[in-house]
Amino acid sequence: MRPQLDGALIDDDAVLRAVSIDFGNIVHHRPAAVLRPGSAADVAAVVKAANAFRIKVAARGAGHSCYGQSQAGDGVVVDMTALTSIGEVRDDRIEVATGATWSAVLRKTLEHGLTPPVLTDYLGVTVGGTLSVGGIGGTSYGRGLQLDNVLELEVVTGDGAIHTCSPDQERGLFDSVRAGLGQFGIITRATLRLIPAPARVRRYHLDYDSAEAATADQLALIEDGRFDFVQGHILPAEGRWRHILEVVRYYTPPDTVDNDELLHDLNYRLGSEQIDDLPYWDFMNRLAAGEEYLLSTGEWLTPHPWWNAFLPVGRASEFLDHLTDTIAPAEVGDAGLLLFYPVRTEHITAPFLRTPDEPITFLVSILQYPPDDPELVNAQLAANLAYYRRARAEGGLTYPIGAIPFEHEDWQHHFGSAWPDFLKAKNAYDPNHLFAPGQEIF
Repeated sequence: MRPQLDGALIDDDAVLRAVSIDFGNIVHHRPAAVLRPGSAADVAAVVKAANAFRIKVAARGAGHSCYGQSQAGDGVVVDMTALTSIGEVRDDRIEVATGATWSAVLRKTLEHGLTPPVLTDYLGVTVGGTLSVGGIGGTSYGRGLQLDNVLELEVVTGDGAIHTCSPDQERGLFDSVRAGLGQFGIITRATLRLIPAPARVRRYHLDYDSAEAATADQLALIEDGRFDFVQGHILPAEGRWRHILEVVRYYTPPDTVDNDELLHDLNYRLGSEQIDDLPYWDFMNRLAAGEEYLLSTGEWLTPHPWWNAFLPVGRASEFLDHLTDTIAPAEVGDAGLLLFYPVRTEHITAPFLRTPDEPITFLVSILQYPPDDPELVNAQLAANLAYYRRARAEGGLTYPIGAIPFEHEDWQHHFGSAWPDFLKAKNAYDPNHLFAPGQEIF
């Protein structure tokens, strides 16, 4: 018997087919039903019913995962985009339903001159989605990840109970669900920290001769903090690779920005600098036009075998060199690129967000837009596994949002000394192992 709901439990063929496709478009597991909840109570009721019959459940936000992480074959997918309410700004915080996108949250907070401290490059992802994995951006070197800037969460656990947790209340659950990969509960509401937002940004694109030179300058920049946003790109350009730092200074007039003061001692290729000045919103929402373009070309809908890992600081530039030596620029597609971010690990507060045990780590990402060619995609998946094995041998750990064919042993290694606590949390909060089967951890 179906529970009474504020929303709807749907088994329409078109809906089931739609949620069996994610951004990666590689893995396709069709559920038996999709819940479009009208409330957290709906989520709790369906989880409680699923628990009675041992039916798998997965929360899905924007579906921006790359390898079936938000899918539940023959189970129930909870479409969190049905829960999008955004509360009023209160001092330094805002409470939101976790199906809201970061774009919608930012629009609301900017009305009050405030912003979340960390925003992902692409704002079309949901709050719950990024809190479940991490949520990294160009300000993460100094402000941690998005999950480090959340004050309180509402969570439905595997028994169908609704909990409120924070650093001061049910801390174990709070620490488990942040970067918990959906294994311990479904986050339905979040109270987010806010800081004053700048009015404008001065953005610099700087060309470098090598990954070594670019990463060295990144490390110097996060040490002195002259830029608020620090990110590296390696782009395909006329059959070769182009190394670029994108660095940004935030400001609000009448304050000004001195280009010479910011750039004078950096080791970029002189004369390559591209400088622009734009409103803060336009910068943070910069990928919206790219999404629209990729939808028009069809590249948004083709497979995306993306790859992400945290590398020890001393191995990052050499690893980037290995990638550019191994991957032909044409293989990532016209819209593809490599990314590299420095992150100070002291700011990371979630125990299941795994990084090398060093003060600074580099997130390295391969963002590929290949044609819809199964043979090519399978080859890139095999390459992803090989890159992971190499990164692991060098002390690296995956940032688990991409497309790497993990086995159980890989997950045990990934969590390392935290694996016993991960198992303990699973048995405490989801004892029948209902949640997030698409991760294939258990």
